Amino acid sequence: MWSGPRTVSTALMRAWENRPDTVVTDEPLYAFYLSRTGLDHPGRDAVIASQPTDWRLVLDQLSNVPLPPGIAISYAKHMTHHLLPEVDRAAFAPMRHAHLIRDPRELLASYARVRTEPGLDDLGLRQQAEIFETFGGPVLDSRDLLTDPGETLRALCRALDVPFDGAMLSWPPGPRDSDGVWAPYWYASVHGSTGFAGYRPPAEPLPARLEPLAARCMPYYLRLHKYRISSQGAADAAGL
Repeated sequence: MWSGPRTVSTALMRAWENRPDTVVTDEPLYAFYLSRTGLDHPGRDAVIASQPTDWRLVLDQLSNVPLPPGIAISYAKHMTHHLLPEVDRAAFAPMRHAHLIRDPRELLASYARVRTEPGLDDLGLRQQAEIFETFGGPVLDSRDLLTDPGETLRALCRALDVPFDGAMLSWPPGPRDSDGVWAPYWYASVHGSTGFAGYRPPAEPLPARLEPLAARCMPYYLRLHKYRISSQGAADAAGL
């Protein structure tokens, strides 16, 4: 599942983790990304210490480690901007791909509460368009997911050819062992959740200084938005 930050991606990971047939991995390329870029993210040193910093090792773990008994699905939550140019895209070709998007104005309003001066590459929309055009796969809009989680998740499961499980709609509150070590900086809301909150527009307007960045993001968002699935499905959910 490819997404940018602040797209309810962790709640969606919770939904899949609550299935009895699924194991999840939280942003496995994050340490690689921070190590290569030198960016100063919250908890940077702990993130780098917690994961392999070689993307080849990450891909080997995702592809070749046997699933536990009774588990049929391995779900990886990926941030699109973690997929730096040096990563061999062909290594991802055997995997099933899906995409979670969010209106850039809403995404920025949320993200800027943690990192006040983001840039285009921090948000991952440009990279997400490239990933989508390479691999295709169903596209979810976070607004649709929050407005009608049951039917939207049913549509996603149909698109991925896996059975829907009602356990995806609610989960116990609190942290998980599967959460990345960066959870204290980013996951307060999902730790307090027991399911998908209803959609609510941002409480505060987007700061004027971020309007130009939102405008730069919008064409990438719209490129994927036209392929999004909904509770009614989509004419071309595969995107290819």
